[in-house]
Amino acid sequence: MGETLPLSLSHVHKPMVLTNRLHMLLHSTALCFLVYYRLCFFFQDPQTRRTPLLPWVLVFASEIILSFIWIIGQAFRWNPISRTVFPERLPEDDKLPPIDVFICTADPTKEPTVDVMNTVLSAMALDYPPEKLHVYVSDDGGSSITLNAMREAWKFAKWWLPFCTRYTIKCRCPAAYFSASENDNGDFAENIEFLADEKMIKEKYEVFKENIVTVKEEQGRSGDTTGITGKNHPSIIEVVQENTSSEIEQVKLPLLVYVSREKKPSHPHHFKAGALNALYRVSAVTSNAPYILVLDCDMFCNDPASARQALCFHLDPKISPSLAFVQFPQKFHNISKNDIYDSQHRSAYKVLWQGMDGLKGPLLSGTGFYMKRESLYGNYKIKDTDLELRQYFGTFNEFIKSLKQNCTPNVVSVGHTLPKEETLILASCNYEIGTKWGKEVGFLYGTVCEDVHTGIILNCNGWNSVYCDPPNPQFLGNSTTNLNDFLVQGTRWASGLLENGLSKHCPLICGPLRMPLLQSLCLAELTFFPLYCLPLWCFAIVPQLCLVDGTPLYPKVSDPLFFIFVFIFLSAMTKHLVEVLSTGGTLRKCIIEQRIWMMKSITSHLYGFLDTLLKKFGLRKASFTATNKVEDDEKTRLYQMDKYDFRTSNMFLVPMLAVLLINIFCFIGGIYRVVSVGDWDVMFIQLLLPVYVIVVNYPIIEGLLIRKDKGRISPSVVIPSNILATIISSALYPILRKV
Repeated sequence: MGETLPLSLSHVHKPMVLTNRLHMLLHSTALCFLVYYRLCFFFQDPQTRRTPLLPWVLVFASEIILSFIWIIGQAFRWNPISRTVFPERLPEDDKLPPIDVFICTADPTKEPTVDVMNTVLSAMALDYPPEKLHVYVSDDGGSSITLNAMREAWKFAKWWLPFCTRYTIKCRCPAAYFSASENDNGDFAENIEFLADEKMIKEKYEVFKENIVTVKEEQGRSGDTTGITGKNHPSIIEVVQENTSSEIEQVKLPLLVYVSREKKPSHPHHFKAGALNALYRVSAVTSNAPYILVLDCDMFCNDPASARQALCFHLDPKISPSLAFVQFPQKFHNISKNDIYDSQHRSAYKVLWQGMDGLKGPLLSGTGFYMKRESLYGNYKIKDTDLELRQYFGTFNEFIKSLKQNCTPNVVSVGHTLPKEETLILASCNYEIGTKWGKEVGFLYGTVCEDVHTGIILNCNGWNSVYCDPPNPQFLGNSTTNLNDFLVQGTRWASGLLENGLSKHCPLICGPLRMPLLQSLCLAELTFFPLYCLPLWCFAIVPQLCLVDGTPLYPKVSDPLFFIFVFIFLSAMTKHLVEVLSTGGTLRKCIIEQRIWMMKSITSHLYGFLDTLLKKFGLRKASFTATNKVEDDEKTRLYQMDKYDFRTSNMFLVPMLAVLLINIFCFIGGIYRVVSVGDWDVMFIQLLLPVYVIVVNYPIIEGLLIRKDKGRISPSVVIPSNILATIISSALYPILRKV
C-alpha cells in the first residue's frame, strides 16, 4: 500500500533564515560596543567629564530596554515558515467532524446589528455539511434587537444558502457580495436564471435589512420598560427556527442558537472570555462538536473554505495530537490605500506569526481560529471520578457527560428544543463559583487580552498551534478608521499584554521550564512590547534638552564609536524596510509604521502601562469598552484620503503635540547654539534625533498648521500642549544640568 498523501506541508524560508541570523550577529555585536561605550563613562574622573550623570544614566537605561526588547524579538526571526494545505485530500463529507461556531456581540449601539447578522449568515454559509455546522451567538447585551435580528437572519438564510451553493458563490457575506464592484459569478455571469435569482435575493436582502432597522427604531422610540440592561439581565437561550414555509423547498440549515448569559452588577462577568466560556458550556450539551470556530461579530467569513483548510491540520495524524488551534490572520476590507493606522498589523501577521509558526505556533489572535474543544479542558486529564470533574467543571451532569464523549449523539435540530431550565444554569452567574473556569479551564480570566493569556497557558500545557495564511483572505472585518478608536483600542491591548507580562505566568519566568526557550522569548516580546513607552519618552526629550545646553550624550563624528551608533540606527531601519518591502509594503508604509509606533508608545502604551500598575496595586478595576464599529461618513472619507482624523481626546493629542513642540524648539535652539559655539561634530547625533522625530510626525504639524477640514487639530489643543511642554522642559532641564 502506498503512503497517504499529506494534508499539509510546511516550507522553511531558508534565505530569510540566513539573512535574519546574519543580521542578529552584526547588530548584537554593535550593541556590545554601545554598552562598552556607555560603561566607560562611569570610570572617568567625575571632575573632568563634561556630561552630568543623570542624562547619561537615563539614555543608557533606555538603550538597555530597547536592546532587551530587540533581543527577545529576534526569536520570531529564527525559523520563519509558511504552510500549504490540500483540502481536496480530506475525507468525504459524512466522515468530517462537526464544528461549532462562536460569535460574540455586546452592544447593538456600537456594533451595528445588520453587520453582526452578516457575520452570522457568512458562518452559516460555510462550505461544510450543514448538519455538522452549529452557529452560536453570544449577546452580552441581552438585547431583544439581536434576538429578533437572528430570527430575520434565519428566514433570509433559507434563501441565501441555497443561492450560494447552487452558484458556488465564494463571498458568502451578503453585504460584501452585493457591495462588490465585481461579484464572483464565475460561469454564471451571463446566465439569465442566475441574474433573476440574484435580483430576487438582493430584494429579499433589502427587506431583511429593513426589518432589522424597523425593530431597532421601534425599540428606540418605545424605550426599555423591563429594566434589562447590558450589565443586568437574565440568561436566555433559544434555538432560532420557524415553522416550515411552503414558499420554498425545504432546506437544510445549520443549527442557530441565541445565547445571552446572565449578568448582574454584583458579579464579575470577565468580558469576552466569560462570554466564550458560557458558549462553550451551552454548546457542550447541545452539539459538543470537537472543533470550535471563534469569530468577532464584525469579522465575516470571506471564503467558505476556511473550515476545510483548518481541518487539514486538525486531521493530520502527525500534527493533530498536540494541536490546540489553527489561527488565520485578521484582515480588513475597509483599509485605505496606505493603511495610515497600520490596521492590517503587517508586522504581526507577515513576520511575527510566521516566525512563531516555526516554533510552537502563534498565539490566539482573538478571532478567526479553529480551536480543539479538548484543549480548553486545562491540564486536567478526564477521569472516571465525577466528583473530581465537578470540582473543575461544575455540577451540571449533562456537561460532565459531554466531557467523556466526542460528540453528543442526539444533536438538537430544527423542530427540537433545548432542555431549557437545566441549560440556563450553564449560562448563569453562579455556575462558575467554586470551579476552575477561567483559572485552568476554558478561556482564561484576569486580563482584557484573554486570547494572549489563554494562548500562553496552552503553550505551557504542551499544546501547539498552526498559522494558516492562504492567498485569499478567509475572514474580513472592519478596521478602526479614526485616531480616537485606534488609540483607545491600543491602550486596552497594551494594558492586557503587560498584565500578562507582569503576572505569575510571565513567559520569561514560567516559559523556559515548560516550553522551548525561543517560544518563551517570543511570548515575552509580545507581553513586554508596551514598555517601549519608557525609552521613547526619554529619547524624545532628554537628548533634545541636552542639545540646547550643549551636553553631549553621544560620541563626536571623529570618534570611531560614532559609526557604531550610526550602524545601529541604519541596521534597524534597513531591516525594517527590507521586511516591509518583502511582505508587499512600500517605503511610505515603512514610515507610517514608524509613526504609528511613536504615536502609540507616547500615548497608548504609556496609559496601558499606568493602567496595569494601578490594577496591580489594587487602585483600579479592570474594564473593557467595545470598539465602536458604527461607520461615520466624514471619518471614513478622511481615512480613505489617507488623512489622520485628529478629533480625539486631549489625553492623546496633548502629549503627542507637546513632544513635537519640545523637539521643534530644541532643534531650533540647538542649531543656534551649534552655530555660535561651533561644536556640530560633538552634537551631530543629538541634532539628528529631533529632525527624525519631526519628519516622521509631519502629519501632526500638517494637522495643526495646514489642514482646514474637520479632522484637523483644534487650535484649542495648542495651549495645554504648550503648558505640558513647558512643565516637562522646565522641570527636567535644571535637573539634567546638575545631577
